[in-house]
Amino acid sequence: MKDASDQAFNLFEVFETVAKAVPERECIIYGEKRFSYAQILDRTNKLAVFLNSRGLGVSQDRSALSNHESGQDHVGIYLYNSNEFIESMLASYQARCAPFNVNYRYVKDELVYLLRDAQTRCLIFDSAFAQTLKEVLPEVGTIDLLIQVNVFSQTELLDGAVSYDDIIAQPVNSQLHLDLSPDDLYILYTGGTTGMPKGVLWRQHDIFMAAMGGRKITNWEIVQDYESIRSSAINGSALKSMPLPPLMHGAAQWMSFMGLTAGGTIVFPPRANGLDAKDCWETIEREKVNIIAVVGDAMAKPLIEEFERKLVLGEPYDHSSLFAIGNGGAPMSKTVKEKLLSLMGSIVVSDSVGSSETGAQASHISVKDSVQTGNFVPGPGAVVIDASMSRLLEPGEEEIGWLGQVGWVPLGYLGDRDKTSKTFPEIDGKRYSIPGDRARIGPDGNIELLGRDSITINSGGEKIFAEEVELAITSHQSVEDCIVVGRKSEQWGQEVVALVKLKDNTSCAAGDLINHASASIARYKLPKEILMVDYIQRSPAGKADYRWAQNLAEDKQKL
Repeated sequence: MKDASDQAFNLFEVFETVAKAVPERECIIYGEKRFSYAQILDRTNKLAVFLNSRGLGVSQDRSALSNHESGQDHVGIYLYNSNEFIESMLASYQARCAPFNVNYRYVKDELVYLLRDAQTRCLIFDSAFAQTLKEVLPEVGTIDLLIQVNVFSQTELLDGAVSYDDIIAQPVNSQLHLDLSPDDLYILYTGGTTGMPKGVLWRQHDIFMAAMGGRKITNWEIVQDYESIRSSAINGSALKSMPLPPLMHGAAQWMSFMGLTAGGTIVFPPRANGLDAKDCWETIEREKVNIIAVVGDAMAKPLIEEFERKLVLGEPYDHSSLFAIGNGGAPMSKTVKEKLLSLMGSIVVSDSVGSSETGAQASHISVKDSVQTGNFVPGPGAVVIDASMSRLLEPGEEEIGWLGQVGWVPLGYLGDRDKTSKTFPEIDGKRYSIPGDRARIGPDGNIELLGRDSITINSGGEKIFAEEVELAITSHQSVEDCIVVGRKSEQWGQEVVALVKLKDNTSCAAGDLINHASASIARYKLPKEILMVDYIQRSPAGKADYRWAQNLAEDKQKL
């Protein structure tokens, strides 16, 4: 790995460098729409000019602010996956605004909270959400500009809204040139597994280095300067990447920007407002996609089922262009990895560890006949910190500690000084990010990830990590999906409860699932009850909805 560079990066300037280096190369493919880098740069510039003309931008220099404060105007992006989502991010950066992601599954009260908390000045939204916004906007109060995108729904403009298409159709004779800074913000809202949404504030340079193309995840080699970005874009292999998670989540944003930094092409399936496995495989086949990104078993299993369906018909999908499947955001079970690798031969499955508060931290690679789970090779700055958050644990110490990151880490949480201090403490004079994942460091220096502390179950004095139990149960051939939670118990304090969705046309007794899980986890970790359910509620990115599962488990206890 090369030493850190003295160059500091701004996300728009990175994209502009690539776009001017390879202007005619395809940048984004979305269904039948195809855009070159020059076209995306032009569309981005038109939106940036419009934002700037409406007085949006930066009002206070970063050096005058505390880590939980922002001196920029905030632009909410309330869209499904599309070229407009990427353009809105880039244009906001170009205009020195700070865009943030809006979860399109949120209901009225959650949206009101989010848009207020984010101090939203501008909202770019799809017409599909117009009806919801009619109820939400009167209770927000800070929004001065509404920009309406007609992609997934063709409806009349909301009162006061401006058409995105009209903005892009306007002729602009020059490019907006502002004094962009590496200190300009990247904001990522994370709902986490519990609690209200939190806006994570990153300097653009730091998130670029941590997760958006500033270093290669395969060997952690660091980008040295803009000239090296230009050269790599011209001389690189121009891979086609297809992020399947929603861009409203960090994993998809990061994969997209890593691809754009390398001069690659981002491909969105035509039905980008949900996972359609048939649509995905047809797009991979048609566009010769090289890399896809998924989030855990919830996304991988439908892809496997559709692939097998076509195999049975004797009409296999042509996946010869595909060489890697990247997984992050949720665990992928060993059985699912083995199935993918057995079906697709020479591909690799790459698992990455990271969070909104750390960027990419660690990874491992699985290939056919060599499947990796649980233990990850740490990247630069990834550490395990003791339970008291006072020192770093050394390789081989048995203590369960906190997974942490030092180096390129966020500034803090928007508007929350206390949470900022707690999550980003100083240890021996260095600032760390410790978002709440529990881990061990092995004798070889590899990291064993145990799970998020907020979903850890304390049963009879023993700590049980929900994700470990979930993996043990989902490895059963009859199980389609599973979420594990802790429920109040007079005897144990908390008891383990598993919500299980079986595959269609299968049956399996709860006792059989417990016996199966006992082969891979200790007896005290086994569920005290298994609840068979018709579906498992997850986010569009595939992340488990633990609040939903907790409420359901407690409701069943009352019956």
